[in-house]
Amino acid sequence: MTDQEKQAVVDSEHLRLLRIGYFIGAGADAFFALFPLIYVLIGIVMTVSLAGIGKPGEPSPALFGLFFVFIGLAVSFFFAAQAGLKVLTARAIDRRKSRTLCFITAALSCLQMPWGAALGISTFMVLSKPSVKELFEAKADHMHPPPPPQRLVAKLFEDEESIPRTKSGVRVD
Repeated sequence: MTDQEKQAVVDSEHLRLLRIGYFIGAGADAFFALFPLIYVLIGIVMTVSLAGIGKPGEPSPALFGLFFVFIGLAVSFFFAAQAGLKVLTARAIDRRKSRTLCFITAALSCLQMPWGAALGISTFMVLSKPSVKELFEAKADHMHPPPPPQRLVAKLFEDEESIPRTKSGVRVD
């Protein structure tokens, strides 16, 4: 086995492990997206139960419940979006395309300590290798099919044009 073949096997294994890591990270983010929904439920209960209570001229205490709802929805959406981004990145790694998406997701993953940082740094290390960069570029070249052969439309219909026709366009046989 040549050094190039060994490197190809190592790169393939590293990319496979990164793909698995992103799927696991996506599952964890999707799971953690459920926890802020508890705050949404608490906020709804507070808003409904505190509606109409309060002194005239002062803000209603029900607004505090709405604050819980909006913050809970925002955090839940953030985790769900991050999970979706990690799934897209895992698929891109598998297909060896969209290296830029992989780098963006790796940078965002570095914000999640410690496992996300390990995944992000590993992604930067693997995708920065010249051999892996060539894999992604080679796949990008294959993703764009060659242009179709140039055909002249006139050649397709030149047999029919030579057939005599009447003034109304009916063929004369």
